[in-house]
Amino acid sequence: MKRRSTTTAPNPAAVATSDTGMTHRQVLQALTGLLAAFFTAILSSTIVANALPTIMDQLHGTQTDFAWVITASLLANAATTPIWGKLSDLFDKKLLVQLSIIIFVAGSVMAGFATTIPFLLTARVVQGIAMGGLTALAQAIIGTIISPRERGRYSGYMGAVMAVGTAGGPLLGGYIVDSPLGWRWTFFVCVPLAVVSLILLQVTLHIEHIPRPVKVDWAGSLLLASGVSLILIWVSFAGQAGYYDWISLQSALMVGGTIVLLSALILVETKVSAPIIPLKIILTRTPALAIIASVSVGVAMFASSTYLGQYYQVSRGATPTQAGLLTLPMIAGNLIGAVFSGLMVTRFGKWKRFLVGGAVLLIIGLGLSGTISHETNLILVGSYTFIFGLGLGMMMQNLVLAVQNTVAVKDIGSASGAVAFFRTVGGAAGVAVLGAVMGTRVSSLISEGLAKIGVNPSGKSAATMDLTSLPEPVKIIVRAAYGDGAALIFMISAVICVVALIAVLLMKEIPLRRTIDIVSTKPNDAAPETAAEIAGECVEAFAEAVVGGSEPARQQVR
Repeated sequence: MKRRSTTTAPNPAAVATSDTGMTHRQVLQALTGLLAAFFTAILSSTIVANALPTIMDQLHGTQTDFAWVITASLLANAATTPIWGKLSDLFDKKLLVQLSIIIFVAGSVMAGFATTIPFLLTARVVQGIAMGGLTALAQAIIGTIISPRERGRYSGYMGAVMAVGTAGGPLLGGYIVDSPLGWRWTFFVCVPLAVVSLILLQVTLHIEHIPRPVKVDWAGSLLLASGVSLILIWVSFAGQAGYYDWISLQSALMVGGTIVLLSALILVETKVSAPIIPLKIILTRTPALAIIASVSVGVAMFASSTYLGQYYQVSRGATPTQAGLLTLPMIAGNLIGAVFSGLMVTRFGKWKRFLVGGAVLLIIGLGLSGTISHETNLILVGSYTFIFGLGLGMMMQNLVLAVQNTVAVKDIGSASGAVAFFRTVGGAAGVAVLGAVMGTRVSSLISEGLAKIGVNPSGKSAATMDLTSLPEPVKIIVRAAYGDGAALIFMISAVICVVALIAVLLMKEIPLRRTIDIVSTKPNDAAPETAAEIAGECVEAFAEAVVGGSEPARQQVR
């Protein structure tokens, strides 16, 4: 076998950024269009939150339909995020971002014209595909032009944009629903914003694309999308009236099919040269624990925000605009947590303490929210949501940062996409499962309430969200059931987030590097190809470090 050279050959991307030294102003200019696109995507997902009760009312949807309007978008987001991440390692990132915006516009227009729940779900899938691109590409581009040590500050900016989009969405959506425009414009309003971000991207984002051999793992992509879709469909409908039980032939077939598909995915990913899920990255300590924590955070982020708006509108009788205002404490906590932790990470170069603190706050806030009912003082509810919003802000971007700090620039898209993928899968599964739990709990509470006034409920209609067609005594019972049922959602989320706390406690804090790329003593194309070569080079590096070898050798051992 031909011996590879050990002379230093820094990565071109690292040289360009470290030698030219992009200033803070230049970085902000480069990120303007990207953050605008990210803001549009976040706004599109939150603007519909306070419109959903009205949409379900007018399109005659159920609690299951309510959950699936959210889940359909998250499912498509989850299934495509790793694919977009891998594509960003192979193709021009700027072009891919613009393509995802165009797809997003198409999905938004479709959703605005929806007249049935199935058509609306289809449109949400299209939006989710675009969201997967924007989520993965935004993280990948930031990781390409900013070193991990400085990235905390800009991740804080992204967290701030996320918080503003999350706060502005419900407010704007509530205002639109209450105005003569109607709920359809909650989708249409995102179209001009997307066009503006498309133009800004063209003008402000200038990143060099270094061509690489293009090998897309289509088999892995298909297996990934199929396996994730099947398991999420199963958890969404299992135990629901009119579908199938958790223990049934249908459940056995779907779970078995998922196991087969994901097993085949793992097999394929170990064989292909450019896997869609980089096992060699996600199975190392820091990324693996960050992924576990991300799944838990995804459940808390998507499930709590989804059902919080429902709680305010259905249970407390708030208008969409009022519901948007009532969610501001959670958003304020998210904004403060993201910006503060980002600035502190950049200043001190330490990230683990903020992850631990965020996880603790998340558990406390969700646990307190698990005590609410349809009569709880709204100031108390706001205080509880502020606490878990603060925890979310401290965790989301810093989990991605911890993973990006361990990988080379050439793999940053795949690594960022993997974290976002598992977070979104957690969120999608959380919304689906907790939606099923919510539906069962609400149906039970409604049935009990109706029995007390001598009314015999009709099975499936017991959890209806079409409140306008109900007589006033029944409407009061339904509102109380949704309010009391929401507490169970938050309490389950708090328990799940204990897993996130354990994961971040087990993470080893690796100092944030000040270079864009990992400093290597080999050319990038000279990576070892076999396990024997990897083991041999590790032993060699260890020996050099022990006997006083070079600093690069010691870095390899560490």
